[in-house]
Amino acid sequence: MEKDEDYERILSTYYGENQVVAMIMLKIDTKEAESIAKSVSKFDIVEELFMVTGDVDIILKARFENYKALKTFVLDSLQITGIKETKTLMVVTPFKENGTILFPA
Repeated sequence: MEKDEDYERILSTYYGENQVVAMIMLKIDTKEAESIAKSVSKFDIVEELFMVTGDVDIILKARFENYKALKTFVLDSLQITGIKETKTLMVVTPFKENGTILFPA
């Protein structure tokens, strides 16, 4: 079994059919920045989207029904002209979301 298949199996086992929240970072062709931001923000699963400075150009927060939906979104839906690279960070434990502290002291 290849390394990618092992990684896929582990993630699918860990998340299963549970909801997945992810922060997705995009490196883009900056000439297409506004167009890309508007296109990506139209997806219902995208809760927040920011154009930023630094190593990436856009950071978005999205909520998926399960890991498979996240994978499909990244591999298929984000095949937009001008997106050069993606990096996905899956949320393990949220501590504060939408202004609400989820684990009070």
